[in-house]
Amino acid sequence: MSDIIVGIDIGGTSTKFGLVDQKGEVLFQSKITTQTHNDFKDYIKELDEAIKEGMSEIGGASKLMGIGIGAPNANYLRGTIEHAANLKWKGIIPIVEIMKKDFNVPVMITNDANAAAMGEMIYGHAQGMKDFIVITLGTGLGSGIVCNGKLVHGHDGFAAELGHVIINPRGRQCGCGRKGCLETYVSATGIKRTVYKMLADHLEESELRGISFHDLTTKMITESAQRGDLVAKDAFEYTGQVLGAKLADTVAHTDPEAIFLFGGLSLAQDLIFEPTRRHLEETLMPIYRGKVQVLPSGLQNQSAPILGASSLVIDYLNSEEGEVVG
Repeated sequence: MSDIIVGIDIGGTSTKFGLVDQKGEVLFQSKITTQTHNDFKDYIKELDEAIKEGMSEIGGASKLMGIGIGAPNANYLRGTIEHAANLKWKGIIPIVEIMKKDFNVPVMITNDANAAAMGEMIYGHAQGMKDFIVITLGTGLGSGIVCNGKLVHGHDGFAAELGHVIINPRGRQCGCGRKGCLETYVSATGIKRTVYKMLADHLEESELRGISFHDLTTKMITESAQRGDLVAKDAFEYTGQVLGAKLADTVAHTDPEAIFLFGGLSLAQDLIFEPTRRHLEETLMPIYRGKVQVLPSGLQNQSAPILGASSLVIDYLNSEEGEVVG
């Protein structure tokens, strides 16, 4: 009999899940559509059935140790998804309570960036580290902060929202309702907005001219920059400048050993890492200079969200306290 963990990543379009052993090997993975069911109970029913079908495929003798969930606006302390803008189900959803009744195992939930941070510590490049930060660079900017080997959740369960620290109070409109949030400048969407501003400000030719905002992707911007396109290169320089400067503020709060960049924008490699490191060092207080590494995530693959979610259970099983919701 083998011990397995279910890792679930709930996204606005699809929900990915996998069955993971305690070594971090994904034995089975699949997905269902997040948007099919208007009633959350119907969604959970389909998800439960899909998980049980996966368990039967790998062998019914496997023992389920727990379920970890990564989701937008997830509250680890209460075991809920709360007012998620990109999900159909509004209000506060007690998903941990529901799934624990269905499977009778420990269930825990956190937001996707916290799951990525825990996954980095359990399976990735942060193994052995006690103090580090993970920055997820997707459609928005998420963050997970680990201090003394523990995720920082805060008083109400919503700590480490670095994507919504203010860069410019009169800056770009953010989906949260405020202006000038970090993620409006540093994210896949943010660098697209930067490109369009620079196209207006630059007179030089650029292969990005004529591409609609809807069609433009970070991959296009990356490939253009690699070919020497001035606008694309300047967009990465500006993005790294903003990110590095704001990370310098965060270092003063938590004094991390390393900062990991994860997600689509980080795949641009040195185009984003080099200016981020340079501007971080330039902006840091002298006592921190030369001490904080900026590194790529060790979980850059399709199974990363599943591993991140499953690592919540590994952390729970390894915890001496064992006190979580559910």
